[in-house]
Amino acid sequence: MDLTCIMTSFPHKQKILNDPVYGFIDMPTGINLEIVEHPWFQRLRHIRQLGLTFMVYPGAIHTRFQHVIGAYYLINQAISEIRKKGFDISPAEEEALGTAILLHDIGHGPFSHALEYSLLDGVSHEVISQAIMQKLNGMYEGKLSMAIDIFRNQYHRLFLHQLISSQLDMDRLDYLKRDSFFTGVSEGIIGTERIIKMLTVHNDNLVVEAKGIYSIEKFLIARRLMYWQVYLHKTVLSSEQLLIKIIKRARQLIHNGQSLFAPPALSYFLSHPIAASEFISENKVFEGKTAIELFNAIDDNDIFTSVKVWQSSNDIVLSTLCKMLMERRLLKIEMQRNSFNKDIVTQQKKEVAQHMKISEEDAEYFVFTEKTTHYAYNPDDERINILHKNDDLQDISEASDILNISVLSKNVIKHFFCYPKL
Repeated sequence: MDLTCIMTSFPHKQKILNDPVYGFIDMPTGINLEIVEHPWFQRLRHIRQLGLTFMVYPGAIHTRFQHVIGAYYLINQAISEIRKKGFDISPAEEEALGTAILLHDIGHGPFSHALEYSLLDGVSHEVISQAIMQKLNGMYEGKLSMAIDIFRNQYHRLFLHQLISSQLDMDRLDYLKRDSFFTGVSEGIIGTERIIKMLTVHNDNLVVEAKGIYSIEKFLIARRLMYWQVYLHKTVLSSEQLLIKIIKRARQLIHNGQSLFAPPALSYFLSHPIAASEFISENKVFEGKTAIELFNAIDDNDIFTSVKVWQSSNDIVLSTLCKMLMERRLLKIEMQRNSFNKDIVTQQKKEVAQHMKISEEDAEYFVFTEKTTHYAYNPDDERINILHKNDDLQDISEASDILNISVLSKNVIKHFFCYPKL
């Protein structure tokens, strides 16, 4: 299912988006509608929300476009509820919040988090998002300035930023519910309506009324389950590591002087390592385009097209990796709490090198160890505070009476070991 834009005859040329999760979503006129219709925003239709998760859950082919529209819907619901409780949010702040949530993921590259640092070394999507927002702000003659201040937490009203980015923001509320819907993993279902109705403001901070504590507990449990059942599912990790190795090998071959097919914009990023400072520079141009313009020219289609072509590469490592991904012959993966025995890893590399008739150095593309970490709730971050009737505030980890809240706030580290089926 995809979001379908239904043209209507309502006043002000209002548009309605039909979302499979929330139903009809009203899109306003003005700057936010202009942003949605901008080519850089439309690119998000071609960026999968969950990377290669569809290799495990076939329905997980929804996009970043759908997610940000959903988050936009939720933030408008939150604004309405907060206003009902007597807290003023001006029309300008409302529009800026909408702009900020629409653009919070604009910096995601192909396959979202799967290739987060593969195309741009050490440059996160948050940094790219801010650079793109600044560029758009120039295009729209400063109309995005308040949105950028809110996004960066530089606006004088803190709770507005917390609606965009916190441990209980509209981003998380949408992606948990949406990802649960499209994967079919029911453990991720959360009551977004109930949570939003329980939101209020206390001393300029976003808090939750005490009667909403059970909904927050459910939210934290759902977040933990979704991470280990979906986002960090071992087969998802195997798929994404395979794609990361493909990009790494392609970059190495190009660096060594080998000619390799790729669409022009993707070719640029494969052959030019770019730092964050260079990315935002207007002086960094390639065939008349800045790095930002080139970045907005690539999406999932460029990656998959290249991988399909690279299956016929003369380089056995690249061609084998690409065939494995396209044919879903994924690497085996083992997960455990402790690091893997180095001797076992070394022996596996030798066996793969002999079997494939490649060097042990090249065998590292097929045999390797990595680790992943996650916590459902971080008490050291911006906390989820519960507001009691006597105006006392209590952190959710203290207010909750469920026994495993300490487990939810624990940083879980899992090591994994990937190797091919011989």
